Amino acid sequence: MEEKERLKEPMEEKLQETAAAEVEETEAPEDIDYEAVVVQEILNAIRSDESQEKLAETLSGYHDADIAKAFPELSKEERKKLYTALGVERTSEVFAYLEEVEDYFREIGAEKSADILEEMDADDAVDILEQLPEEYRDLIVEKMDEEAKEDIELITSYEDGEVGSMMTTNFIVIERGLSVKAAMKELIRQSGDNDNISTIYVTEKDGTFYGAIDLKDLIRARDGSDLESIITTSYPYVGDHDDISDEIERLRSYSEDSIPVLDKDSKIIGVITANDLVEAVDDELGEDYAKLAGLTEEEDLNEPLFKSVRKRLPWLIALLGFGLVVSSVVGIFQGIVAVIPLVICFQSLILDMAGNSGTQSLAVTIRVLTDESLNGTAKLKFVLKEMRVGLTNGCILGLSAFGLVGAYIMVFQGKAAGEAFLYSGCVGLALWTAMIVASMVGTLIPMFFNKIKVDPAVASGPLITTINDLIAVVTYYGMAGLLLVNVFHLVG
Repeated sequence: MEEKERLKEPMEEKLQETAAAEVEETEAPEDIDYEAVVVQEILNAIRSDESQEKLAETLSGYHDADIAKAFPELSKEERKKLYTALGVERTSEVFAYLEEVEDYFREIGAEKSADILEEMDADDAVDILEQLPEEYRDLIVEKMDEEAKEDIELITSYEDGEVGSMMTTNFIVIERGLSVKAAMKELIRQSGDNDNISTIYVTEKDGTFYGAIDLKDLIRARDGSDLESIITTSYPYVGDHDDISDEIERLRSYSEDSIPVLDKDSKIIGVITANDLVEAVDDELGEDYAKLAGLTEEEDLNEPLFKSVRKRLPWLIALLGFGLVVSSVVGIFQGIVAVIPLVICFQSLILDMAGNSGTQSLAVTIRVLTDESLNGTAKLKFVLKEMRVGLTNGCILGLSAFGLVGAYIMVFQGKAAGEAFLYSGCVGLALWTAMIVASMVGTLIPMFFNKIKVDPAVASGPLITTINDLIAVVTYYGMAGLLLVNVFHLVG
């Protein structure tokens, strides 16, 4: 028995050491910044003595976005080595992920810059050209081939926000009436210039859009089968001059890799890809967030001071006027403040809670308004629901304020319990009323703007804050004057 115990002890110690090592192995990776590791691996490969062919082979295993992240860490000479190893086509794919490209384009020259842009999707090329100074941009475009120029001119002919300004000309199109074999042959021919092949678009002989074929359906189809049977003729599409913000929700619901863009003659001139939609949604969310803050557009980290000031100042001036209105209303109640100075201590409590309640309702309402299928009855139910939410929250917070404010006045202001809870009762009742009204205002104002075809995010945020302040002030001081002064005849 003693021998067994003696052998058991080192065995248990060994098991504990093994378990501890396993824990360390499983916990260690959590502290590793894998992105930094990948970028460092790329930097090491570029800075090694590998031949151009070997370097190209090594980098083929890394994503273009990761290679782009390494660019700021490289010297000019190292980047030149990288351009040679990658070749024009792969370099163009990496450049699509770069944020600031002017310095890189200048170091490789206008001729090679033109070659890189020719390899890109037209919409990506346009995005990059917009970052360049006009004179250098024109110099590069002059050196591009005619087909690439035409694609860029087509996309830049549309206003910002129009579908055409975000489309790409990278797509496959075939004529209706081809056999499966002929369709496959045409797909292979066009895929040399266009790699967006997951959906093949079909047109009539006159070029008008007819439908679309999923690549996997074409691959599965037998040579002798009818191509017509795999064409989806009810495939969604958008017009080139449609507003992208109006189409986002509808396009997202289809979950397609790409959607065709048609001109006024129903001819396909481009496609909107899933990546374009993600970018559009991101831009739309950013714009809405900026509008809720009273800005005309998003600000950039590198934006000049006075440009940021110009964006913010107009609404701030307007809100200064609204603020003066609120202040003048407070002035109307100065007689109450003179009689009961204590009431002014809790003004900010009422204003803040009403503002918070209104902002919550505003955020929910703007999200709900993106659903264009909502009818009048549904909107009425939504307004009533928000009011019920405000009523319930107001009741809970009003009762909390009644107890806490009453206790505060008794302890720190030295008032008797009866008088203290008269004050706190007025605060709680005003808070409850203000939150109900604020929830209603936070719902109705964006609905009103939406009804009159004004973006509800543009003015709702700042306007609702000011209106709720006004409502809260009138509610609070009105109740203080009615209950504390006229009914209970309290004097501070």
